[in-house]
Amino acid sequence: MLDPESDILNALYRQQPDQARRLADQATSLTIWEAAALGRDADVARLLGANGSLVGAYSPDGHVPLGLAAFFARPETVRLLISAGADVHAIARNAMQVQPLHAAAAGRNLDAITAIVDGGANVNARQQAGYTPLMAAAASGRADIAELLLAHEADPSLVNDEGKSAAALAQEHGHEALAELLAARITQASAARSTSGSRSPER
Repeated sequence: MLDPESDILNALYRQQPDQARRLADQATSLTIWEAAALGRDADVARLLGANGSLVGAYSPDGHVPLGLAAFFARPETVRLLISAGADVHAIARNAMQVQPLHAAAAGRNLDAITAIVDGGANVNARQQAGYTPLMAAAASGRADIAELLLAHEADPSLVNDEGKSAAALAQEHGHEALAELLAARITQASAARSTSGSRSPER
């Protein structure tokens, strides 16, 4: 997805960070979305100081500053925005329907994910096509991210709109060890539920 009004964001979306930085250095000012995506915390703080409502403002392509900072792996900016009141459950106003945690999972930055989870994000939130953050971690083979999400009660038994679980996605993308770990967690959770359901009520 491209931003119709920002060459800086478009350069970042095209994975041209050097070009984005050059454009930013030449710009007379940055928008809150550009500053967040670039991780320019001084600019973020200045913009929020002038207008605090920008913390939840949507970019022309439908993203909040927190989502952009998360996607472009700017953990310090993520923390700054959360401390300024950013909504960790804000849903992008575009077809992807991502929340900041989905964006962080796509950006594959453990520190950013940790900050958003610590900020109270729903680890089982769904985006377009029913994907959860755990599914994104599984598809990319990031066992460290998957373990973090599981430790915060991510549900490995959930399936997306195609009926695929995180374990199935890990398997599909060739991440055998992670697929086995996730499948084992599903089995453990199922066994725990079965044991709990079979207990007789105390008299």
